Amino acid sequence: MSIIKYDVIPLVVIKRLPRYHRVLSELSAKGIGRISSQELAATMKITASQLRQDLSCFGSFGQQGYGYRVDQLLTEVNQILGLNYGTGMILVGAGFLGKALVNYENFQKRGFTIQAVFDQDPEVVGQSVNGIKVSNVSGLATYLQKNPTEIGIICTPAPAAQEVADVMVQSGIKGIWNFAPISLKVPEGVHVEHVHISESLMVLSFKIRQQYPNGD
Repeated sequence: MSIIKYDVIPLVVIKRLPRYHRVLSELSAKGIGRISSQELAATMKITASQLRQDLSCFGSFGQQGYGYRVDQLLTEVNQILGLNYGTGMILVGAGFLGKALVNYENFQKRGFTIQAVFDQDPEVVGQSVNGIKVSNVSGLATYLQKNPTEIGIICTPAPAAQEVADVMVQSGIKGIWNFAPISLKVPEGVHVEHVHISESLMVLSFKIRQQYPNGD
């Protein structure tokens, strides 16, 4: 596959890629071999024109009058998302959220593997989470030097998050999945995906109140 310049692809299109992956995976699991652009677009809740425009950002897919081969398009989306290669991850912050992420089985099914877990709480260090022994965060840099890793997950309290991110960046981490309630500062070339759980909940609350202002 040719190199794609993702910086020229609209962010809204990139954010739709996981939805394409989910929908195509569900279609494949149901044994559906091919699907028209109209049918796939309806399932995605977008227009057929938008679907074709999205996919054209990454190449030429499907045949006019035939539609798309589901498994073939799913393979292409896997390739675009980098799911065919396997991605190693480490996690810092083995609290309730951190442990839940370590125990989440679907990561491995999609090629993501949490290989090490770190914390600074003496009561947590040494515990086993889903077969992974929690190490002291003081050894994070040493671990990363010996075990180059692409993605770091931060589930620490806000005051510790930037320091952890700095260690990750200095140790070669290429992307950070940040659950701490703080915006991290990282150098160019390191990608951060902020996950603000409470903000998402507030948006949901707003939508409900807009539709049901009196709680009806």
